[in-house]
Amino acid sequence: MPIETGAPAPDFLLKDQNNQEVRLSGFRGRKAVLLVFYPFAFTRTCHGELTEIQKRLDEYADERVQVLTVSVDSVYSHKVWAEQEGFEFPLLADFWPHGEVARSFGVFNEETGFANRGTFLIDADGIIRFAEMAGPGETRDQTAWRAALATLGS
Repeated sequence: MPIETGAPAPDFLLKDQNNQEVRLSGFRGRKAVLLVFYPFAFTRTCHGELTEIQKRLDEYADERVQVLTVSVDSVYSHKVWAEQEGFEFPLLADFWPHGEVARSFGVFNEETGFANRGTFLIDADGIIRFAEMAGPGETRDQTAWRAALATLGS
């Protein structure tokens, strides 16, 4: 089960598609984070979801919010995929230890070896304000994310 709303988000340090380190707590006190776990790069459902994020990036990433996406793929896979698709947001590699961050958020699928589709809105104080999880092949409704973002500051 994913971590519930009201809980503190576990901190993590992962590398993005440009091999740059991204620490969740680095946003604390500055920005909320929309954290989006997905199973694998180069797959149909994941492609559709991340393409939708890119199309609506101005709604998901601004002076108040940072979007971070996470899968168990390597930095190198993310680099190729981001360049191929024009993704302009961090794709973080939960590659090794394999799925450790997904496990800490309660979305790692032990049977398949990848993250389920977990989504978390973490406020600037590091508290989870929205949490959902969908299984492999299930497309998430991003209107729920935008509704959760609209509640920030209220």
